[in-house]
Amino acid sequence: MTRRDLARLAAGAAAFFQRRRATAAAAPYTGALDGFENKVNMSAFDPVLYTLKAHDAAPLRLTFRATDRLQAEAWQQQLRPKIAELVGGFPAQRAALQPRTLEVKDYPGYRREKFVFESAPGAGVLGYLLTPKAGKAPFPAVICIPGHGRGVDDIVGIDDQGRDRTVKVAYEYDYAIQVVEHGMAAVAIEPMGFGCRRDARSKAHSLQASACQPVAGSALLLGQTLIGWRVYDIMRTIDWMESRPELDPKRVGCMGCSGGGTATLFAAALDPRIQAALVSSYLNTFRECVMSISHCIDNYIPGILNWAEMYDVAGLISPRPLFVESGERDNIFPIAASRESFQRVKKMYEVFGVPGNIGQEVFDGPHGFSGKLGLPFLAKHLGL
Repeated sequence: MTRRDLARLAAGAAAFFQRRRATAAAAPYTGALDGFENKVNMSAFDPVLYTLKAHDAAPLRLTFRATDRLQAEAWQQQLRPKIAELVGGFPAQRAALQPRTLEVKDYPGYRREKFVFESAPGAGVLGYLLTPKAGKAPFPAVICIPGHGRGVDDIVGIDDQGRDRTVKVAYEYDYAIQVVEHGMAAVAIEPMGFGCRRDARSKAHSLQASACQPVAGSALLLGQTLIGWRVYDIMRTIDWMESRPELDPKRVGCMGCSGGGTATLFAAALDPRIQAALVSSYLNTFRECVMSISHCIDNYIPGILNWAEMYDVAGLISPRPLFVESGERDNIFPIAASRESFQRVKKMYEVFGVPGNIGQEVFDGPHGFSGKLGLPFLAKHLGL
């Protein structure tokens, strides 16, 4: 063997090992089946695909099938109590609210009152009542629920140092203030697990850290859900509003973004006192969002797919006005499923004979709040 042959062999060996190293770098180790893909059915080892197949076989026993309004109303009478049961039910008797005002501040266009009450014994709720200085009381009032983040401060114009700010920032754009700017009163409440309603460990971590876990997990251990607890807070907020002469109890709206949209959807479905709802960056299908993409544990309701999909829950709001908005680039609530779900709910409104009571905006943006069409919709349907 000549020196040239040895050089060729050495070069070939070097190239071989270089290719192996490059392949290893391009395809890092993912598990024990690496290299055996042609010997097993890899899809059988994907648990998300398994759950999606289970979804497609789920009975959805009370999904919407009505063809006229009479059938649709009968369907609601069956599904509404079932959803209330699935979220954990609500107390048979409501305890005294024990409301207190903590602070009142004046701003150029509105007055802001900080208040507290007890939703249930030992469950304190903090809220802000924003009433417009223009117009005449009693005002239509919108309950505003924030999504995951800093909590209620982030929708009433309070920054991460507890100071008032003058610029509305993403992702929620101070939508409680926007409600007041549209002539309505805003009742912005802190959801359990956010902001001041967190345990000491969560507070020590960061302002953004939620207490959804362990709270939502604990609720599940008790046969209840954090969705149910948050919905009950909204119900008790309406009870509180009924005691306030500057608010009109017959013109109550509810709105929220993301996790606030979740609470809004279920609260409006279960409490007919809510006359109009704006659900931002939530309406989708359970299949394409919380079953396909990692979400907070506060989104899950045991057994719900035995009875209904998310669009069925939304259908419980009909014939009361409902507006839905979604971002084209929402990476946790895929826009195709949001469009599909909305079309299903829209058909329910058509069966109820009120196609004008539902609206949608698909905006050019990520997961977050728009309000461009939704806030005027609320104002219109709450009598402004």
